[in-house]
Amino acid sequence: MNNYLYLGDCLDVLQDYVKDETVDLIYIDPPFNSKRNYNVFFDDKEIHSQRIAFEDTWSLKNVGDSLQQIHIAQYDDLYNLLKVYQKVAPQVFPYLVMMALRIVELHRVLKSTGSFYLHCDPTASHYLKTVCDAIFGAKNYVNEIVWKRCDSKNDAGQGARHFGRVNDVILFYTKDDEYTWNNHYLPLSDEYIKNSYKYVDSEGRRYRLDNMTAQGGATKGNPFYEVMGVSRYWRYSKEKMNALIEAGRVIQTKPGNVPSYKRYLDETKGVSLTANWNDIGMLNSHTAERLGYPTQKPKALLERIIQASSNENDLILDAFCGCGTTIDAAEGLKRRWIGIDISPFALSLIKLRLRDTYKGDLNKFEIRGIPTDEKSAIKLWEQNAFAFQDWWITEFEAFSSTFGKKGADKGVDGIALYALPQLTEPLRVAFQVKGGEKVQAKDIDALLGAMVVHKCELGVFLTRAAPTKPMLDKAMTVGYFENGNQSYPKLQILTLAEFFTNLRPKLPSHNVTFKSAATTGKGGVQKDLL
Repeated sequence: MNNYLYLGDCLDVLQDYVKDETVDLIYIDPPFNSKRNYNVFFDDKEIHSQRIAFEDTWSLKNVGDSLQQIHIAQYDDLYNLLKVYQKVAPQVFPYLVMMALRIVELHRVLKSTGSFYLHCDPTASHYLKTVCDAIFGAKNYVNEIVWKRCDSKNDAGQGARHFGRVNDVILFYTKDDEYTWNNHYLPLSDEYIKNSYKYVDSEGRRYRLDNMTAQGGATKGNPFYEVMGVSRYWRYSKEKMNALIEAGRVIQTKPGNVPSYKRYLDETKGVSLTANWNDIGMLNSHTAERLGYPTQKPKALLERIIQASSNENDLILDAFCGCGTTIDAAEGLKRRWIGIDISPFALSLIKLRLRDTYKGDLNKFEIRGIPTDEKSAIKLWEQNAFAFQDWWITEFEAFSSTFGKKGADKGVDGIALYALPQLTEPLRVAFQVKGGEKVQAKDIDALLGAMVVHKCELGVFLTRAAPTKPMLDKAMTVGYFENGNQSYPKLQILTLAEFFTNLRPKLPSHNVTFKSAATTGKGGVQKDLL
């Protein structure tokens, strides 16, 4: 079973790697149109660093290019719809254009029997629904699922003038009428069982009495005959009714009363699930599966969607997979999967999450889109220096940090924590990345200064360019950190070329930066990640 994690913009990945009509189920939870950056926070007493996990602001150039692509591809209805929104809803127009182009690609890769779920917030859901109508066709709209993600006091004490905003919306579309569907039932409540299943037979089986008469009478083709002295239109044929009577499934509580069907509690499947989902709560600080990733959704939410709209060995795709909840749920339910995310941190987190949750039971998967040699790494730096930095930092399971502002350089680009014997607190290691073609001694001085400020015992300088002799001399004079019979150079320099020959800094073996990323499941109980 081959599964794939892709690093990159889902638009590029879908166009380059995913064939037409190959995916059974698509779920996406894209960035909401909030006009802000979402951050992952990493608190460790001395510093408060943050990593931008994804940005949901779109440049006007990208929007223009995307709109032109839609126009050239002759999606006329969609193009005309978006042009209307450019005038009447300019605040949401850029977001809709960027999403529309990606949903077009998702529609292309979806099988005719497949299903598409789009998770969004109420500020954009009504716009996105019309976009999906234009792409999937309004006739293929199935449900607007309302998920009650949290409880709210409505901020009334702060002067709020609206009802509590506690719901997300999940739009459910299919590609054709013959889509995969598995009915989902919820357990009956104790109160409902007590009030409805109030009879117990001689064997101790609880049951209730159901109406067997047929609504509509003869107009619906229902048979009319006498049962236990009562003549009515019935739901069953006379032969079926006699069989039920013989099996003891028909009860007349007293002579003259209309007979009823004896329905046992242990035979019921439960309550058929509606589109109002208020039984799966949001993740809070005490939830076992919480990873600290922004917008993380409960695994139970994805398990419900996957079970309803796919079968074992089907292919599940999440084009904005974030911390990997869809991937985790698909793996646990024996589905094949494809995950795509633009953040190297997200892919690193998913890799750890799967490893810790499933251990030896994890199905084979491949990560694509990350650099595989020096040439591809340099290309990544030329395209996006921040992505290059994030990629290289996460290769060491370190937390990439910008100290509150993307692009800020305080001499440290990442922090890793290692457990060592005889130490009550984890050993702190600072990482600094330089992707330019030149480095110099002052870069080492900056790292050493930052190590002091942020109380890091060790430092690693990662550089594309070869270090100068003064840099090497400076690193040699810093000395070693001793722990029992182990010693580690306080400052180490590693070049990109050396990295791809599998050279690595000498560091302790027990990296605890992310602690355990295991979700509740095969891997047991999860600890806090961040």
